[in-house]
Amino acid sequence: MNSLIKLLFAILFFASFGSCSKEDNLSKSADDIITQASKTVVTGTWIVSNYNEKGTNQTGNFANYKFTFLSNNTVKATNGTNTINGTWKTGTDDSNAKFNLSFSAANGPFEEISEDWRIVEITASKIDLHHISGGNGGTSLITFIKI
Repeated sequence: MNSLIKLLFAILFFASFGSCSKEDNLSKSADDIITQASKTVVTGTWIVSNYNEKGTNQTGNFANYKFTFLSNNTVKATNGTNTINGTWKTGTDDSNAKFNLSFSAANGPFEEISEDWRIVEITASKIDLHHISGGNGGTSLITFIKI
C-alpha cells in the first residue's frame, strides 16, 4: 500500500509539470494559440489517443491510423492499407482558437471528425480538441499525440 501511495504522489508530481497546460492556454490569445497550433501540428506524425463522441469512446475507429499534417493545409491519415485525404486549417470563432478538419471520406469515422474543433490544450506532443454539436449540444473530444 505504501508503494501505491508513493506511485500516486509521483504521478501527481510529474503531471504538474507541463509545457503548456490548459491554464496556460486560457491566458494566451486565440491568435497565439493558432500560431502555436499551426507550427506544432506540421511537425511529426500523430495518432488519435482518445476520441469520445458524445459520451461514447470511439478511439478504436482510428486504431493504426497515423496522421501527417502538411504545411499546405492537407492531412493524410494512413493505416498502411488505406489512406484518407483531407484538409486542416486554423482560425477563430467567437474569440476561440479553432482547428478545422475536413476529410474526403463520405461516411464513417472520418466524417465524424470533420468538424470545427475548439483547441483546448496544445503542447509539443499533444493536441486536445473539443466540439459542441449545434443540434443537441453533445460534446465530442479528440486527442492527438505525436509518435
